[in-house]
Amino acid sequence: MKKIKFISLSLFFFGTAAFAQDLDQAKKAIDAEQYQKAKTILKSLIASSPDKGKNYFHLGEVYLALDNADSAKIYFDKGIVAKDNGNFNYIGLGEISLDKGNAAEADANFNKATANLKKKDAEEFLYIGKAYINSENHDYKKAITSLKKAIAVDSKYAQAFLSLGDAQFGDADVNSAYSSYRTAYDLDNSLVRAKMQLGVITKNAKAFPEAITAFNEVIKLNANYGPVYRELAETYYFWSTSDTSKREEYIKKALEYYEKYMSLTDYSLDSRMRHADFLILAKDYQALQKEAQAMQQLDKVNPRIYRYLGYAAYENKNYDESIKALNDFIAKADPKRVSGRDYLFLAKAKLGKAITAEGTIADKAQFDSAMIDLAKATEIDPAIGAEFSDLGVSLYKQKLYLESVKVFEPATKAPNSKNALLDNFYLGNAVLFYVANDLKTDAERNKPEVQELLKKADTAYGNVVAGSPTTQDAHLNRAKINRFIVGQEAKDSAVAHYQKYIEVVHAKGEAELAKESVKAGLIGAYSYIGSHYAISDKAKAKEYFEKALVLDPNSQYIKESLDVLKK
Repeated sequence: MKKIKFISLSLFFFGTAAFAQDLDQAKKAIDAEQYQKAKTILKSLIASSPDKGKNYFHLGEVYLALDNADSAKIYFDKGIVAKDNGNFNYIGLGEISLDKGNAAEADANFNKATANLKKKDAEEFLYIGKAYINSENHDYKKAITSLKKAIAVDSKYAQAFLSLGDAQFGDADVNSAYSSYRTAYDLDNSLVRAKMQLGVITKNAKAFPEAITAFNEVIKLNANYGPVYRELAETYYFWSTSDTSKREEYIKKALEYYEKYMSLTDYSLDSRMRHADFLILAKDYQALQKEAQAMQQLDKVNPRIYRYLGYAAYENKNYDESIKALNDFIAKADPKRVSGRDYLFLAKAKLGKAITAEGTIADKAQFDSAMIDLAKATEIDPAIGAEFSDLGVSLYKQKLYLESVKVFEPATKAPNSKNALLDNFYLGNAVLFYVANDLKTDAERNKPEVQELLKKADTAYGNVVAGSPTTQDAHLNRAKINRFIVGQEAKDSAVAHYQKYIEVVHAKGEAELAKESVKAGLIGAYSYIGSHYAISDKAKAKEYFEKALVLDPNSQYIKESLDVLKK
């Protein structure tokens, strides 16, 4: 009997070790972003060990990582009733609650997960911390609190230090994150992601050569660790945006490293989608179209594929195909997955179809529909208005001034836009040229809607000179705008802005004053100021007309104005 009991115990421990090893393999696959492999392992474990609650939990976590909350919930719900560690699945449900914005429900689920913990249990606190980090509605401070509880139980818990670094990094406490990552790696040097994250911190500090060195050190430790190649790809991509002289070289390297990353994942639909997202960043739309078509062969119903097809088709000038694909995506996708960028691309495709090569609007309905889509884009994501600049400039250069105003207006409202001053300048110019060139009579220019446009242009020029006081044309054109605005106050403002223009160009010296465009601006400024004072201050009026005459001695208007003033 003792012998039989001994054999049984041996088998028991052998079975436990095999389970632990397989679950460990699944965790390693998740860490390496080999999600299809992880799903295969975990589904096999569930089939062979249906009473192990952690199997369901980790499988649900994989589905959450892939934005498939419905499938994740199915496994969490099944895992709760498992005899062994079913409580972990409440953590998964808590993360889903966080994603929905229901913090109270999340807390209730986390409390259920930790209700019956033993003194030395720490893993639950680790995964609660991860839930706060990974949630769409992340809460890094709560994650830090939970992870510190795990470390309080086990001061050498390397995984907890790794996740603590993630939480601190998310909370913008870079120094603490660096320390936590370093501690995690010191405690367990098999955690190459901890070492990789040190490189990520360096990358985010824009120390690109140093980041590349750090990532290459990780490759020396584990050349098959896929995520490090993705980080290298992103590093070269970001470097290409700051060193444009080497953009093509760095983009090429970025794409090569991303291909390497792909080769170390599973080429599943999910990994292909990550690849497609990177191709959009790299603006390799030919490759994106091929990848999207390959994904469509794997899955003909996933709506996200339509997004990629739509983006690629627009950039490759297949506007009808782009419009159809993006409309399909918006109709079939979960509304919260539809981004401002999706509407931006849809608008651009419609404009590509609506505007002829000669710059005329051939399809007014399509154009108006595009403007509605741009409004939806900024409604979802106000910051995306900063990306309207090129589109606005394109319309502006085609002399579609009023139409370009509709694009520049949301662009100027985008928070933290690097193009803000230029967009404001173009907005002001577009209104000025529309009113001066496209409207022929004072009756048209005095309409309330036109007057409102003129005031927007005045504000836009005001934004330019506030940010760049020596931008002389902003002062000059602001004066011209105020000449069209009804009322004496605007006329007085026109004089003030002309005087500011005169001051700025004179401060720049003789070389600036010698330019023909500046001479023309000064003639207009002197003449307007002269006419403004013609009744109220004849001496001042005469002074300004004489300055104008020096620059334009053949002007009949200036000569006649001076003759009247001399009488």
